[in-house]
Order: sequence, then C-alpha cells, then structure tokens
Amino acid sequence: MANPQLYHEDKIPSPWHQIWRHFKARPSAMIGLWSLTLLVLIALLGPVLAPYSAEQQVTDQLLMPPSWYQEGSVEFFLGTDALGRDIFSRVLHGATLTFGYAALIVSASLLAGLVIGTLSGLSQGLQASVLGHLLDALLSLPSVLLALLFAAVLGPGLENVFLAVGLALLPGFVRMVHNAIHEEMQKEYVIAARLDGANRWQLFRYVVLPNVTDNIVIHTTLAFSIAILDIAALGFLSLGAQPPSPEWGAMARDGISNVLSAPWTVTMPGLAILLAVLATNLVGDGLRHAIAEERG
Repeated sequence: MANPQLYHEDKIPSPWHQIWRHFKARPSAMIGLWSLTLLVLIALLGPVLAPYSAEQQVTDQLLMPPSWYQEGSVEFFLGTDALGRDIFSRVLHGATLTFGYAALIVSASLLAGLVIGTLSGLSQGLQASVLGHLLDALLSLPSVLLALLFAAVLGPGLENVFLAVGLALLPGFVRMVHNAIHEEMQKEYVIAARLDGANRWQLFRYVVLPNVTDNIVIHTTLAFSIAILDIAALGFLSLGAQPPSPEWGAMARDGISNVLSAPWTVTMPGLAILLAVLATNLVGDGLRHAIAEERG
C-alpha cells in the first residue's frame, strides 16, 4: 500500500534548471545547440564517416563540381579540388583539426586562466594592480593579432597553433575570472562568510565560484568561436596547418587559386567555418539571454 503524501511540497527549480528553461524557449539557441552537437559528433567520428581519406587523389576527377551541378557526381558530393581529393571527406577530416583543436585550446586556456585569475582575484594591493594593468595592455590587441605574433615567433604547424591561439586567448580568460572574483569578494555575503571564519579556499569553492560560473560559461562559448576563427586564419595565412592537412583554413588557402573556375574549393571549407562560428555564437547568445532572464 502506497504511503499517502500528507504534506504538499513545492519543488523550487535550481538556477541552472531555470536557465535551461529560458534557454530552450529560444528557437535560435536550440538550433545552435543541435548544430553544435552535430559538429562535436562530426569532429569525433569524421574520419570514420568520410568515404575517402583526406589525402587520396583521383587523378581523372580534378576539380569535379558538386553533385548538384550537371557535370557533378554523387560519388563526390561536394566536388574535388585541384588534386582530385574529395572535398566532402576533407571537410569531415578537417572538423577534427579546426573544431576539435579549438575545443582543446579553449579548455586548456580556461583551466590556466581560471587558476591565474583566481589567484589574482583573491589577492590585493600591488600584485593585483600590476597584473590588471598587464592584462589590459594585452587585451588592447585583438586575439587574432596576438595569435599571428605568437605563430610568427613559434613557426608554422598545428602544434605551434595550439600554443599561439592558447596564449592569445589566455589574457581574456584571466581578466574575466579576475574581474568576476574581485567583484564578488566585495559583496556583503562574502564578507559575512569571512567573518564566520571561512578561509580563502572555502570562500572561493563554496561562496564565490557558484556565483561566477555563469560568466565563465558565457565567456567560454565566445572564446570558442574566436578560437575557430584564429585557427582558420592561421591556416589560411600558411602560419598554421601545412599541406596536405585538411584543416578548414588551409583548405580555403589551397583553393584560392581556383576560386573563379572552381569556387566550391573555397566556399565549402568557408561554409564549414561559418556554420561552426554561427552555432557557437547562437549558443553563447542564448546562454547570455537565459542568464539575464533568470536573474531578472
């Protein structure tokens, strides 16, 4: 026999549950989320799903147009490039390099920025002031320019792109975490917890961090789109991935010489970059509005 419920209990949704409710109420945010999920699956399974290898050449099918052209073939759905390589397969392989590398770079920059920003945000006096002015000077330069400077010093190659783009994104993460924690530390509830005997680690773990997580999530999504653009820009300028890599920016660079006679060699990797950045920005914009509505 089931026990009757004697008392009615109202379940109060958690802040993140309310944020998700506001987020899924925006169609553009859900489109971005599903698109981002699809890109993650492609980045993980792209090499398995691709019908050809990234470097396989079909010498009798050079610059074959996409399948919707009269001269096209379903066998090469997005056409081929000047070396007879299947563009569809190369785009799938390139998702692992462009999209996947961007995820790894942002994760590493977030972790390092969280550690440095937390230490600086919890500190006071000259140390915090010097670090703040240094970060302001670095943030005055666009991230892509910083990435170009680091890549020029480190040299071309995907391994150096990881360092170059990561170092370019790091000041933004540090500054964001520093400002968020520094502002929270001035609030009355933090002062009350400090008066109750909480040390700095307890203040950060149980009091400050839950209230700055939303800012970290929003900044991470925006930094992700910046990382995709920076990786593609370095590849397009021959400072990142080198031939025959199927990285999207490098693919656009390889096809620029045939842009008039075979525009698909440039537009297909360009559309892949556009869709990845657009999906990330839609998710970030949806999160920003959802958090604002939850707070309001």
